[in-house]
Amino acid sequence: MKIAVLVSGGVDSSVALARLHEQGHEVTAFYLKIWLEDELSFLGDCPWEEDLSFVRALCEQLSIPLQVVPLQEAYRDRIVSYTINEVRAGRTPSPDVLCNARIKFGAFLEAIDSSYEKVASGHYGQIRQAADGSYELFCSPDEVKDQTYFLSHLSQAQLSRILLPIGHMTKQEVREEAQRYLVPSRDRKDSQGICFLGKISFTEFIEHYLGTQAGDIIEEETGDLLGSHNGFWFHTIGQRHGLRLSGGPWYVVRKDTATNAVFVSRRYHAEDKKRDAFVMRDVHFIGQRPELSTVSMKVRHGPERVMAELKPLADGRYAVLLAKRDQGLAPGQFAVMYNGDVCLGSGVIDD
Repeated sequence: MKIAVLVSGGVDSSVALARLHEQGHEVTAFYLKIWLEDELSFLGDCPWEEDLSFVRALCEQLSIPLQVVPLQEAYRDRIVSYTINEVRAGRTPSPDVLCNARIKFGAFLEAIDSSYEKVASGHYGQIRQAADGSYELFCSPDEVKDQTYFLSHLSQAQLSRILLPIGHMTKQEVREEAQRYLVPSRDRKDSQGICFLGKISFTEFIEHYLGTQAGDIIEEETGDLLGSHNGFWFHTIGQRHGLRLSGGPWYVVRKDTATNAVFVSRRYHAEDKKRDAFVMRDVHFIGQRPELSTVSMKVRHGPERVMAELKPLADGRYAVLLAKRDQGLAPGQFAVMYNGDVCLGSGVIDD
């Protein structure tokens, strides 16, 4: 097949590219450039130069053509704006989820010509076609590296175009393949951070757009003033670190966006604060809406899933009751639903 392969300079996408090349497909590597120069001004060194050097070295090694695709405006409009608006509203955004749906398998699919039969990436997840012709998203066998949480907002049309060449492998197996192929990035550490942010910390990213503004840290139960912070947008519900308060541990329990106040408590884990229920909005199912009242659910990326009861509400939202409490629930986060190893879709924690 003629395949467009998304490459980042990391070991996962490098092995995906090498595998498809070895299998005899006609592959072209694509590196997505998303940062505008004014957004890079506070960073110093360009964050993609090192990544792109690894990509170029691999493409030269395998004699594979490479194209750099500028998607700066799409990224700013579809991801940066969403992220900043969510943070400004006091919510906790999940830009990685929308990055896949709107950029890697959104704007990029719109940018390339239709001669490419598939678009491949180095994500950990599996896509299978069911008997009725629909597509299903399955978990990776590597529970720690599984990225179905971040792929949970994809559509049927997108899944029909996507290949995940390493999705059935564990990270250890990918590392071994990287050594066999002698890919230049074989000894690179896994990247951290939010989608394409790379070396940029989320705090730096938020400060660049929203700046700082002194505000009060207040004890939820007593109303006592305990200290100050640099802006409510730097804090999320359940946060413990970075408050610089004595007598703790203290946890963020609430934010007042109108007064720029952050409320904290030492009773975050008390029995009367169960935090096992929420309402989910903007619910997206990858396939047909399943007739299920019980699913397993992730409320963040990672291996842990918890059973959950779903109850549809009249306005299209869902009431969710978790089998055990989760102290990290925060409005704006994505909750991802599973039936066994099948990822059913996701929704946004509303309240």
